Amino acid sequence: MEFLNVIKDRRSVRRFKQDAVPDEMIGELLDAACLAPSGRNCQPWRFVVVKSLSCKKQLAKAVPQPFVTQAPLVIAVCVDTNAMSNEYQKQRTEELFKARSFFPSPTEKLDFNDYVNEKGTGPEINQSFLNLNVAIAIDHLTLRAVDLGLGTCWVMDFDNKKAKEILSLDDRYEPLVLLPVGFPVKRPKPRPRLALEDILIKKIY
Repeated sequence: MEFLNVIKDRRSVRRFKQDAVPDEMIGELLDAACLAPSGRNCQPWRFVVVKSLSCKKQLAKAVPQPFVTQAPLVIAVCVDTNAMSNEYQKQRTEELFKARSFFPSPTEKLDFNDYVNEKGTGPEINQSFLNLNVAIAIDHLTLRAVDLGLGTCWVMDFDNKKAKEILSLDDRYEPLVLLPVGFPVKRPKPRPRLALEDILIKKIY
């Protein structure tokens, strides 16, 4: 499908057929997510793929919207909070330097250790940084889903603590979004969108 049409056709889907999503398609969704850009190449996205009916029934206790766990597949998108640790940052940054990602550019004269240690101004800033990067990966995934004839819906209104417990996640992983995935019963009509003049503050040439 042409890329612009993929963007135009993406909807929040809340009614799914019960046909299983093939593992090959799930792999393609995750591959698309992994291609997302991320600040400092931190790649903080992590995924839990849930097909198990019993697990989805348990997960329903953490989600007020029943359509989420009624989907044939739920992908719990998590953020790896360790992605801001010095050790992890050093590993990712070394990859960037070895790939000569900064050359030629004004950053090519950066001191490696200074770059690694230069992070946000506090836990809240760092968490926002990680969450934003994960959101980019989710968008890649949802657009690839449209291209494959699938539907998804971003769900952020859930009990994160309970979901984390149900999914038996380590402390370092925080559930950020639950994505129900499946073949749509019907693709919803386009939603209202603000006009360009409503979103463009100004042009500076």
